[in-house]
Amino acid sequence: MALKNKKNNTPDVAALGACNIDFIMKVPRFSEADDEVDVEKLKVSLGGSASNFAVGISRAGVDVGIMGRIGYDNFGELAFDKFQKEGVRTERLIRIPESTGLAFISVDKRGERSIYASMGANAKFKLEKGDLEYIKGSKILHVTGMYLEIVEEACKHANIFSLNPGTVLSSYGLDSLHKIIKRSDIIFLNKKEVTLLTGESFKDGAKILVDMGVPMVVVTCGGNGADLYTKQGVLHSSTSRIDAVDTTGAGDSFAAGFIASYLKDLEMEKCLEMGNMLASYCVSKMGAINVPKIDDMEV
Repeated sequence: MALKNKKNNTPDVAALGACNIDFIMKVPRFSEADDEVDVEKLKVSLGGSASNFAVGISRAGVDVGIMGRIGYDNFGELAFDKFQKEGVRTERLIRIPESTGLAFISVDKRGERSIYASMGANAKFKLEKGDLEYIKGSKILHVTGMYLEIVEEACKHANIFSLNPGTVLSSYGLDSLHKIIKRSDIIFLNKKEVTLLTGESFKDGAKILVDMGVPMVVVTCGGNGADLYTKQGVLHSSTSRIDAVDTTGAGDSFAAGFIASYLKDLEMEKCLEMGNMLASYCVSKMGAINVPKIDDMEV
């Protein structure tokens, strides 16, 4: 992987996107209108797609900084302290006079989720000069859970641009995301998101993205592992079957494992294997941040 030297005082990876506090509720079933369901277990933790990714890749031994906005409230303090403890750099985690983003996540017996989100400070994110310098100085910019206008500007300054658009951004479709896709070096999607983005099956849709010039399109397939689409063809990596407790953050954990391995110049098979491994750790417990600290990235 040929990379120009990063500038002083910037991380190897800059993670740009949503920073939340998650309220994760284990429930026997999802509620309906005029319904009441008991919460069997409640967990409060740092969350948001960029946060999940940043902590995961930090635990994999990568120098990473979070780019986000949080409030001056107690939830913002909780988020800031957690990043500090996890070794995630916080130079561009800016506090503003808004409430910190919150997500209320119900998880049923199958590990499936229902989410209500209050974007709070995330919705007020604006790229500042310091943010652009941070991006320019990093080796890789990874964006997830961020607004279209911010992504369009941020990707112009990236040395290597990694994108996990998620459901919301994918739903804009190819026409709206054309410029962003053309600038992407790696795109992470699940099967549903490929179809939302391209209007095609996940296999045909992934090939469309490659034909548009994306060097690497990674499609996560849940318990069936993941596929990597490139100009050279399709590479599949299986994963061990496990009973998912909570799928929150699985895609973020996968991306963290993949990029951590990519930075170490490991073969693509190893990158996929590490992504699958971290995603498996993630879904084995409640919450989005369950991957262990990994000293040796060889798998």
